[in-house]
Amino acid sequence: MRRLLKYLRPYRLQCVLAPLFKLLEACMDLMVPLAVAAIINGGIAAGDRGVVLSRFGLLIALAVAGMLFSFTAQWFAARASVGFATRVRQALFDHAQRLSPTAHDQVGADALITRLTSDVGQVQNGVNLALRLLLRSPFIVFGAMVMAFTIDARAALTFAVVIPVLLAVVFGVMALCIPLYGKVQGALDGLLGKTRENLTGVRVIRAFGRERDEVAAFDARNEALTRMNEFVGRLSAIMNPATYLIVNLATAALIYVGALRVDGGALRQGDVVALYNYMAQIIVELIKLASLIITINRSLACARRVADVMDVAPGLEYGDKALDAAASDEAVRFDDVSYAYPEAGAEALTGISFTARVGQTIGVIGGTGCGKSTLMGLIARSFDATGGRVSLFGRDVREYAQGEVIRHVGVVPQQALLFEGTIRSNLLWGDENADDEALWR
Repeated sequence: MRRLLKYLRPYRLQCVLAPLFKLLEACMDLMVPLAVAAIINGGIAAGDRGVVLSRFGLLIALAVAGMLFSFTAQWFAARASVGFATRVRQALFDHAQRLSPTAHDQVGADALITRLTSDVGQVQNGVNLALRLLLRSPFIVFGAMVMAFTIDARAALTFAVVIPVLLAVVFGVMALCIPLYGKVQGALDGLLGKTRENLTGVRVIRAFGRERDEVAAFDARNEALTRMNEFVGRLSAIMNPATYLIVNLATAALIYVGALRVDGGALRQGDVVALYNYMAQIIVELIKLASLIITINRSLACARRVADVMDVAPGLEYGDKALDAAASDEAVRFDDVSYAYPEAGAEALTGISFTARVGQTIGVIGGTGCGKSTLMGLIARSFDATGGRVSLFGRDVREYAQGEVIRHVGVVPQQALLFEGTIRSNLLWGDENADDEALWR
């Protein structure tokens, strides 16, 4: 996540104001049990209707103020998280456009799609929740305990016992779930890869009558992903009943101690209700905090995946020379050129040497997989030779500035691809300034 924080810098003010307003909302919530206690102790018990109405008005004011603080915090958090995600997504897309075909294949199109969509969305959600709740929930938990001790120290000892137990349960479940979320995202990558493979290769699948096999393979991956999600869901589901059981036991103990203290005249009925309300606030906030930490850790895992892609080197370095087609009559020259794909067991091309002069037509023939497309890719500098030298018009292709080679080399791929839009918009890829006559021609 640290590598992506630079995209959050333009929203530093929002990152300060969002948690600040959430803390103000938390202060309003901590005041509510005291107002309720005052209604019971000074109003209902004493039969003073004026106290009841005044404290009720205070409750309304606290609710309105809390709502305004909450809305303001949400606005700042949303502005920061959405803007941050937009910048990260744009930077990732721009980086993907700079990757060489080799680097692109190394990352994988399915992984790039996941990073641009699911992973960036998870990071955005994590930033939003962190700005709103990361400080608020601990503040409420420990603030409620402090307020309980101001009411009655002996009864508040229940809080001092139950909070560590609750934290142990919450963080124990969380420690089990967090590593599994990384595996879930990895399984999602695999499923997207299988989906993309089937969609792009649907004609081949139909030609060989392998529809049922591919459907079965997809179902297997989908079922595996479903089982992983269900397993993580079951682990997460343990948290709610376990925490509620502990809190209900603590509440029973609190009411028992409170009843004894009320009978002894050391505590008033309204104070017991206030203590109970503080206990309820603690359980709600601890569950929120657990869910928040799981979400943040999942977001951090996704952020690492996004940053890892952005750390991938584009794969090509460029010089500063301009290509002059009149500088030499040697249009293309290969000098003992070899090329091996990353992590390949053998070289795709070995010791290739030839010269194609201006005006010559040369055909390269051979069986499937013999390296014809690889050779064409070296001419267009889709990737660089791992051995030897490729020259265009008398100069090493690596000496040319970015864009120089592709402006002078036309490549017609084996499989035609039309981008979304009109025929005109696709033709303009060749020359964005072409007029109608040129386009028709």
